[in-house]
Amino acid sequence: MSKTSARKNRLGDEVSPYLLQHADNPVAWQPWGEAAFAAAVEESKPVLLSVGYAACHWCHVMAHESFEDPEIAALINAHFIPVKVDREERPDVDQVYQQALALMGASGGWPLTMFLKPDGQPFWGATYLPPEPAFGRQSFRQVLERMAVVIEEEKELMTDYAEVLGGTLQKSLTEAPPGIAPASLTPAAFVTAAKAIVSHIDPHNGGLGGAPKFPQTSLLGVLWRAHAMSGQAEFKGAVLLTLRRMSRGGIYDHLGGGYARYAVDAAWLVPHFEKMLYDNALILELLVLAHQATGERLFEARIRQTIGWLLREMRQDGGGFASAIDADSEGREGAFYVWTKDEIKHILGPEGDVFSAAYGVLSEGNWEGTNILNQLHLKTGPSAAEEVRLAACRAKLLEVREGRPRPLLDDKILADWNGMTIAALARAAMALDQSDWLEAAVQAFSFVRQTMVHADGGLCHSWRDGKTGAHGFLDDYAHMARAALSLYDATGEAEYLAAAEGWANQLLADFAAEGGGFHFISTKGEALILRSKTAHDGPVPSGNAVAAEVFSRLYFLTGTEAYRAAAEGTLEVYSGQAVRAPGNFAGLLNAYYAHASAPQIVILGDRSDKTVKAMIAVIRKTPLADYTLLVVDSDAELPEGHPAAGKSGPAGTAFVCRGTTCSLPVTEPKALAAELAGNSANGDQSTGRPK
Repeated sequence: MSKTSARKNRLGDEVSPYLLQHADNPVAWQPWGEAAFAAAVEESKPVLLSVGYAACHWCHVMAHESFEDPEIAALINAHFIPVKVDREERPDVDQVYQQALALMGASGGWPLTMFLKPDGQPFWGATYLPPEPAFGRQSFRQVLERMAVVIEEEKELMTDYAEVLGGTLQKSLTEAPPGIAPASLTPAAFVTAAKAIVSHIDPHNGGLGGAPKFPQTSLLGVLWRAHAMSGQAEFKGAVLLTLRRMSRGGIYDHLGGGYARYAVDAAWLVPHFEKMLYDNALILELLVLAHQATGERLFEARIRQTIGWLLREMRQDGGGFASAIDADSEGREGAFYVWTKDEIKHILGPEGDVFSAAYGVLSEGNWEGTNILNQLHLKTGPSAAEEVRLAACRAKLLEVREGRPRPLLDDKILADWNGMTIAALARAAMALDQSDWLEAAVQAFSFVRQTMVHADGGLCHSWRDGKTGAHGFLDDYAHMARAALSLYDATGEAEYLAAAEGWANQLLADFAAEGGGFHFISTKGEALILRSKTAHDGPVPSGNAVAAEVFSRLYFLTGTEAYRAAAEGTLEVYSGQAVRAPGNFAGLLNAYYAHASAPQIVILGDRSDKTVKAMIAVIRKTPLADYTLLVVDSDAELPEGHPAAGKSGPAGTAFVCRGTTCSLPVTEPKALAAELAGNSANGDQSTGRPK
């Protein structure tokens, strides 16, 4: 018996739900690791790398069409060492090979299909490949057969292309593009970048561009901050339009709460039904700002419903949050979420017609003969009385829906995505005065801090079924430090500031790159073909952007010079790219705003003091995208160099500092609200930066 035929699929002992989905494939999958590449060297075969995730619809499609096909599996097993990777479990691997695909001139995405030399260097790739030629694409079978010929007869082509691609890949993920020098990030440059972004906003439906349409929360964040910086109404209007249309569209789950990953159409009607933890965390932060700015019931409802969904369906034992919910159930995308009009009338009886009119339900359906619930046709939301009636209908339908076969819950817990969720819950809890949301944030934080750690005390990236995953990446440390700062803001408890400093110091020790910024992989992590360093955003803001924000906030809170240097060094090294391509570096632009323009608020007194509480309440209701808050005893010393150092006053006195200057003492809540309005609506023209 040959080595190939003796080899068995080795995914059955993994903990990733995505890998376990492929454990019964006839493809002889191996997990990413030394054993797989050792086999490639021993058998002199390339590696076929397939990257996806459990909630990915097209990953399921390719699995059913190709990886479950015995003939295609035999072709793979005969000529390649097949390796499966969960992109959420190993974002480092995904990042490197997605960039390799981009350098080949192809669009990235999942499933990612890459062919690697036994040393891990890529030489060809694609995303989804059909089993037969279709959509202008070669079939997967044709690609496999062609690659088999290359391996046997044209191996020098594989080697030559891998060498050329490898050099380009190294430069693209570790160096700035040639000719792009650091630029001066200024308020004027920031507003110019925002104008470039807002020019792409759909004036009717919101969002950027046409179909497919993603939430793009980092870009919306730039627009919100540009409004605060410039007072130009179009920026704020674009954000509010987008959030309103998303929140009335089918991308929002009107029964269970939560937003899907994206819409396949321009009007936000038809979602790609998977729900991701990170999307909902990032959207929540924007919804809170929108509610604070407008008081609209729509935004408050979506905040409460989405957090209700998080706590009901995503929170796991111990308090951590699961990663995602699949798009598919019963073998069909969206089957769990859609309805016929007859179903609704049968369940709701006389109220069925009222509900159908409110949620765009048609006899013929609005999508593939069924209905996606939405309120896009409504110019205004329901009245308070109508909402009570509709809420009762939604509850009945949700109860029925709960009896349907459910989509898969990917219940692995990721440190970075939990960090985003903790920060969002803390912000929402402060804005809407919900202590239970804050308690949920605290529990999730404790879970990550106590459970998701390696023996050396460092964070791990993932956890499931009692098993920890890879060493924490840049995003894990940055987002958990940001989460700690959010809890410090909400509670004033020193342990959270200490936690943020601890993780920030680990970033400086294990991730810092020469010349500024941070590598994605720590010095303790697994060595790949390169150590990437980039501030290019993906579906979430880049780790370098979040790190820059964290270090800036820590500097304002502690006065530690190393934190200022880290923030400014990161901003500077990527500034040229951010000015040139703001759509790809929105996270970094937002970090610049946090560093250069966000208010530093100091309140004298104790948090238990009635006057101090009243002043804090004002901050909680003000739509500030970024700020730092220090509540200190009247006789306490502020960090050295803080612009409010040496100022004094009775308990409850506040100072609002911008750049290197501070306001006069503010002693009344109304006066504080007026002072802060300059940063939330139309005011900060400061060009100074802290020194």
